[in-house]
Amino acid sequence: MSFSHDAWSVFELSIRNYHELDDVNAPEQNPFPEGSLERLLYAKNWIDTVQWHLEDIIRDEHIDPSEALLLKRRIDKSNQLRTDLVEYIDTYFFEKFKEVTPKSTARLSTETPAWAVDRLSILALKIFHMDQEAHRESATAEHREKCGQKLSVLLAQKSDLSTAIDQLLADMENGSVKAGVYKQMKMYNDQSLNPILYRKDT
Repeated sequence: MSFSHDAWSVFELSIRNYHELDDVNAPEQNPFPEGSLERLLYAKNWIDTVQWHLEDIIRDEHIDPSEALLLKRRIDKSNQLRTDLVEYIDTYFFEKFKEVTPKSTARLSTETPAWAVDRLSILALKIFHMDQEAHRESATAEHREKCGQKLSVLLAQKSDLSTAIDQLLADMENGSVKAGVYKQMKMYNDQSLNPILYRKDT
């Protein structure tokens, strides 16, 4: 089996496990061993899944403003954790391929493996929820038909993205592509880099 196939299976498991309780406060029950790539992938998708539902909640027009602010803070923290996990996953791949000598013709990739995996994780969530909408009995037939069409597009995107990820990893392994860990350097959560935060201390 390919890496993308295995990753997709982990994402589906995470999404199924979350929806057993369907609660943004439910604890993560990661079944994979410490230090494994699968554990990182599960944790990554769990964060994405919780954040997906936080984004739904915060869009309630009748939400209390103070609750919305708390949710926004939580989403910001979630984004930082998501970024950290992506970098951990990239570190896994670069450690795996560290002995590979790039070919003289090796090209640079605009995207690291883990950021492509990040998109695959989000795509798994889109497919899960679009499938729900395509089969929601309380919806109109027109709604279900439109969602079914969108679902077909998302499934085609899954096929293309999965192939691209597997090709990228194969090219890194054979030296046709070289890439590095590109840190996101997010500034808004950093007390020393966000002017709104550091001006409070002056």
